[in-house]
Amino acid sequence: MSSPFKAYDIRGRIPSEINVPFAYHFAQATRKLLSPSSVVVGHDMRKESPALAAALIQGLLDSGVSVLPVGRCGTEEVYFHTARSGADAGLMVTASHNPPDYNGIKMVLHDAAAATTDNAFGPIEKLMNSGEALATVDDYAKRGQLHGEQDRSAYIDRLLEEVSDLDLKPMKIVCHAGNGCAGPIIDLLEKHLPFQFIKIDHEPDPDLPNGVPNPLLPEKREKASKAVVEHGADLAIAWDGDFDRCFLYDHKGRFVEGYYLVGLIAKRMLAKEPGATILYDPRMTWNTIDIVEKADGIAKPCRTGHAFFKKMMREENAIYGGEMSAHHYFRDFSYCDSGMITWLAVIAELHATGASLADLLEEMISAFPCSGEINFTVADPKAVQERVSEHFMRQNPTIETIDGLGMAFGDWRFNLRASNTEPLMRLNVESRGDRKLLDARVAELRALIDADGNAG
Repeated sequence: MSSPFKAYDIRGRIPSEINVPFAYHFAQATRKLLSPSSVVVGHDMRKESPALAAALIQGLLDSGVSVLPVGRCGTEEVYFHTARSGADAGLMVTASHNPPDYNGIKMVLHDAAAATTDNAFGPIEKLMNSGEALATVDDYAKRGQLHGEQDRSAYIDRLLEEVSDLDLKPMKIVCHAGNGCAGPIIDLLEKHLPFQFIKIDHEPDPDLPNGVPNPLLPEKREKASKAVVEHGADLAIAWDGDFDRCFLYDHKGRFVEGYYLVGLIAKRMLAKEPGATILYDPRMTWNTIDIVEKADGIAKPCRTGHAFFKKMMREENAIYGGEMSAHHYFRDFSYCDSGMITWLAVIAELHATGASLADLLEEMISAFPCSGEINFTVADPKAVQERVSEHFMRQNPTIETIDGLGMAFGDWRFNLRASNTEPLMRLNVESRGDRKLLDARVAELRALIDADGNAG
């Protein structure tokens, strides 16, 4: 049986790897390791999530830790309440976009700082596997206090700050929540915004009747894409189950590559704070660097993964950091990722420029066309990377090693890296305004990689 302890969180099958006793034991180990006085706990819409959250809460209370429950929510709400309340940690029960028979736990530390293998998950796993008895308090008076469910109004107010400086015009927006947790937040925001929301699969549903919400999968994009055209909407928004990732479609129904969203949001953030630092992931970079430098900002690469971004965001005091995988981090949201601030920032940029999302997208695609992320299952990732490197070294590229293998040439570049969470190799290619060159290089790289595997 594989361990549910992963690089950035807990994820495993129900009930063989994650179950109520596991959650209770995890809470006890958290108390032993971190000695928290209070912890925020929330959960997503999955069938087992309320019971797992209840077990976490019970384990914390029995260990003398007070709990601030959020109830059913998005992961970013746990981040928000952990930072706002001054709690020592936050725990979110969610499997995000994993299959229906999975669940998991995401964790942040004080001030919503990232929990990692080194500072949390590794030591907790060791404690849980040690056989050491993790005692509960022996006096009822020493049990933790269970506070009332956290008020959402402060969180909603924080989201609305993103557009508070603008005279918002009416818009028609398709919202595809995928029966995840985003729908109720849109309902709360709707009262304050001059937008008409067209809601698809809106209500949270533990049975996931339309499958797991994961708009990164092409087959999950059709509903939002069709709806935006059918309703004559300005754009569409879709989220994963715990809505820490946000995806957009323009009025033509085109899915917007996360890469271009990074540049778009960076431009908005630099309008608010000229000269600020922007972080970007190294998979595709030229569009972001171009936009940031034209806006007199400072663009810096960061290794892919939320723990790396949250750490470097703090170190650099970066106002914004974006990954093309749809994680967007905001300094004024405790350096955490938010799937709600993301789309509000895009709306703000559209209002500030007067342009449509399609117009802004065309401009970026024309300047820096990209392949999108292409996944490969390979037998030996290291051998594939070495073969690709050797093939292109004769062309004297600039080598980028911050995350995987990156090679930049005068008019095109690529990044090839192994996934942190799945048995895949991920390829991203871009060019400077040359679609034919891009297609040719993608075909060349496919042939090199497919010698050991199959494109996904």
